[in-house]
Amino acid sequence: MTATVGQAVTHRRYVPASHAHYGGNLVDGAYVLGLFGDVGTDLSIRSDGDEGLFASYSDVQFLAPVLAGDVIEATATVIRVGRRSREIAFEARVVCRAAPERGPSASRVLDEPLVVVTATGTVVVPAR
Repeated sequence: MTATVGQAVTHRRYVPASHAHYGGNLVDGAYVLGLFGDVGTDLSIRSDGDEGLFASYSDVQFLAPVLAGDVIEATATVIRVGRRSREIAFEARVVCRAAPERGPSASRVLDEPLVVVTATGTVVVPAR
């Protein structure tokens, strides 16, 4: 089992109100980085049979807010395979968002997912 360029994994998660950290139900950026860690670990297990060790993030871009009540998809895609390192592209998209103007529990599926965070990361797996 070895990672291949283009291999990808996606997780989907509801963002509960308990994760709102700032006014306006805003969720801090570290929440999405945690999702990237989870989906990157899943990708490493599937591609290399090991959780790997996350070595670094580069080019993290916070493009739009994440809010309590969002449903987020986080995708990790292998973009480079070294002997022991794997470079991974991450993207987080909001696919559903709360619609409080319609009621306290109303929500809607977005016509187009909203890209909220992108990043590149490097994972290192044990030598074989």
